[in-house]
Amino acid sequence: MSKTALWALFVAVIIPVSSYLIVKSYSEDAVPMPRRYYFDSVNTNVVNGKEVTDTVWHKVNDITLTNQLSDTVSLHDLKGKVIVADFFFTRCPTICPTLTRNMKKLQDALKVRDERKLIDTTFVHFLSFSVDPERDTAEALKKYADHYGVNHDLWWMLTGPKKKIYDFAINELKLPVEDGGIVDSNFIHTSRFVLLDRDRVVRGYYNGLDSMALNRLAKDIVFIMLEKDKKKKRNLFRK
Repeated sequence: MSKTALWALFVAVIIPVSSYLIVKSYSEDAVPMPRRYYFDSVNTNVVNGKEVTDTVWHKVNDITLTNQLSDTVSLHDLKGKVIVADFFFTRCPTICPTLTRNMKKLQDALKVRDERKLIDTTFVHFLSFSVDPERDTAEALKKYADHYGVNHDLWWMLTGPKKKIYDFAINELKLPVEDGGIVDSNFIHTSRFVLLDRDRVVRGYYNGLDSMALNRLAKDIVFIMLEKDKKKKRNLFRK
C-alpha cells in the first residue's frame, strides 16, 4: 500500500467522525451504518395495535483458541469490542504477508483519537486465524507476529484444532457465501477481512488486498463505534 493510500486510510477514520457530529444534530438515524448479514429468524408482534417485525440477526458463536502468547482466549474475552478478523498461515508465500501488512496498517491507523477524546479507537480488536494450525504453533505465531510489529494486546494470532477454526470460518463467519462458494473446506485461503460488531453480528466483508476496501473498512469501524445502542441512553456527546 502506498503512502497516499495509507494517508487516505487515516482520513477515512477521521472524516466519518466529523460528518457524524454534523449529521447527528439533524437526525440520529441519518448516518449510513454498515448493513447486517444473515438473520436467524424474523419475529412478528402487535404493539399498540400495529404489526411490528423484529429481525433476529445471526450472532457468531464463541470460540476458544490459543494466541501467540500461548494464552487460552475466546470471543467472550472481547466483550464490548468490535472485531476485524482474517485467515492466514505463517508459511504462506502469496497473499498472507500482504494481508498481515495491511492489517498492521489498520492497527496503527486506528490509534488515532479525536483531540477532544470523543472517540477512542482502542475498542477495536484484531484476530488472525491460522488455517494451518498443526504447523502454526503459538511459538511460530509469536515469531511471525513480532516480525510484522503486531501489538499483542490488540491483535491475536490464533491456533487450535483445525476443525474448530474451519467450522468457525464456514458456519459462523459464512465465508463460502461471501466468496461465492469457492472456499475449500479442506484449505481456506481467503483474502477477506470480516467485520463483527459488539453483538458478534457480521457487518461487512472487505478485500484485504485492496486499498479502497480498506478505506471503507476503516470508515465502517468508526460508524459502528458511534452506532446507537437502543438498549442504553446515549451519553457520548453530552459533554
